[in-house]
Amino acid sequence: MSKAFTKESNEGEEPEKPEPPPLPAKNYVTPAGFAALQEELRHLLSEERPKIVETVSWAAGNGDRSENGDYIYGKKRLREIDRRVRYLTKRIESAEIVDPKLQKNLAKIYFGATVTYQQENKTRKTVKIVGVDEADLAQGKISWLSPVAKALLKAEVGDAVEVQTPKGGETLTILKIEYQET
Repeated sequence: MSKAFTKESNEGEEPEKPEPPPLPAKNYVTPAGFAALQEELRHLLSEERPKIVETVSWAAGNGDRSENGDYIYGKKRLREIDRRVRYLTKRIESAEIVDPKLQKNLAKIYFGATVTYQQENKTRKTVKIVGVDEADLAQGKISWLSPVAKALLKAEVGDAVEVQTPKGGETLTILKIEYQET
């Protein structure tokens, strides 16, 4: 059989994962979020990647690579780092930094606002509307593309907004709007 119809083996290597779906064209980010993206990129390129390259080089010099865990794991980790570096580079290049401190209309909810609202069951929640890459629900940071943030945008204190949840529609009443340092 011709080699054209056979699959060459990549012993011990997993196939590369496909790139994640594209994110929206607008990449709004707070100054703190932008700094965090830059710091992660710097860390990967100047600290983590050189260590892994050194380990892979050492492991490659030990001979048989097919059963060499350091080599196999190191190559896999290098692919992961390179994938993350490509992602971070694209996100940093497309970033539009929006500083909440410079917001002029403090009565309405826009990107960077910290909003306290009350749910129908009288539970109060405080969230900060941030960029996709900085969202962290444990810290109360939600993406500006999330259903809650979309419902809150452009509302004012006292407004009741409707948000669609998996359980159905829910009304949120805005109690407080702040534009804080990030």
